[in-house]
Amino acid sequence: MGDRREDVEKTLGLGRHGPLVPRWVTVTAVLAVIGAVLWFAVLRPDSAADIAYRTETAARGDLSVTVSATGTIEPTNLVEVSSELSGTLEDVTVDYNDSVTVGEVMARLDTTKLEAQLAVQEAALIAAEARVEQAQVTFRETFETFERQRKLNESGVISGMSADAAQAALERAEAALQIADAERALAQAQLDLQRADLEKATITAPIDGVVLQRNADPGQIVAAALSAPVLFTIAENLSKMELHVDIDEADIGVVEVGDTARFTVDAYDGESFPARIALIRYAAQTVEGVVSYKAILEIDNSDRRLRPGMTATADIIVAELDDALLVPNAALRFAPPQSAQDDGQSGSGLLGLIMPDQPQPELRGDAAEQNHVWVLRDGAAVQVPVTAGRSDGRRTAILEGDLSEGDQVIVDLAAEG
Repeated sequence: MGDRREDVEKTLGLGRHGPLVPRWVTVTAVLAVIGAVLWFAVLRPDSAADIAYRTETAARGDLSVTVSATGTIEPTNLVEVSSELSGTLEDVTVDYNDSVTVGEVMARLDTTKLEAQLAVQEAALIAAEARVEQAQVTFRETFETFERQRKLNESGVISGMSADAAQAALERAEAALQIADAERALAQAQLDLQRADLEKATITAPIDGVVLQRNADPGQIVAAALSAPVLFTIAENLSKMELHVDIDEADIGVVEVGDTARFTVDAYDGESFPARIALIRYAAQTVEGVVSYKAILEIDNSDRRLRPGMTATADIIVAELDDALLVPNAALRFAPPQSAQDDGQSGSGLLGLIMPDQPQPELRGDAAEQNHVWVLRDGAAVQVPVTAGRSDGRRTAILEGDLSEGDQVIVDLAAEG
């Protein structure tokens, strides 16, 4: 029985377990792996040597450093004209955009009641003056009587009691005269007050200027007792105006009174206007957590093209450099690619040997901290230490360093293809 089973296994080949993969296949695979490793590690071309750069030329030129701020155009002096009296507006003599001079009539209140009150005060003054004259006559008469009584008393013709009575009458007459004088002064003061009210019923321009707002119409009732109503708004001398801008606290340290500026408004696209800083207020203002300071810029508006309330964007010139060596800001931010071998981040194991990491571009440092640029010299990127100066946002002035006009500074890698 056992012999028969062995014969069957031998016939079917079930008793032997030879290699499943032929030996020549294994040898071929190992040689292929070794060849791939040698090609990637030794024979492959150096990709770093084929890197192309995009460059720009370091050149000399003028540089203007500016601080941007926004604000509105305002008149140099804005006056709101109100009425101190209550009443009905009888007449309005000016309109929007009218030019007015000091003392020019702009509106009048109904003066019927004021004129009647003035007549009453004039009559009161006349009565007071008449009482003064009457008191003066009484005083003179009493004084003469007193003199006669005094002389008779000295001669012994009359008793001392009569002389005392004459003395008392004189003093009463003198007091009555003083009261009459006081009443006349009071009547005169009330008359002057009434005349002043009558004059205030005529509303006149306090300054030379242009009427910007008119909130008054004939027949309108003015209630000055509740609040002083603004009837007119006058802008003084629109040929000289101001630009009020808000300067961020980060920029306030470089802005000074006397700095020049250029500003634009939406009404005149592409055109800029000159201005000069006349005042920088110390008081800070905070809007939505942003701290800023108000600066007042003088504007020449002789042609009257600029109008109050226009929104303006100003570029304040805080520094100007002449014939400076300039490079693009991108040159200060650029760094060449760093190979995988340098940064120690290549693959590991068999897969790492077969497919090592390719060089990857990496930026080292930033514009605020970097103090060098990369220059393309003889086809190679060379690091050049520099001292950077002012920047206008696009270009930076180079103050020191082994950099010359005409050098090709690297700003980026060239696009493939």
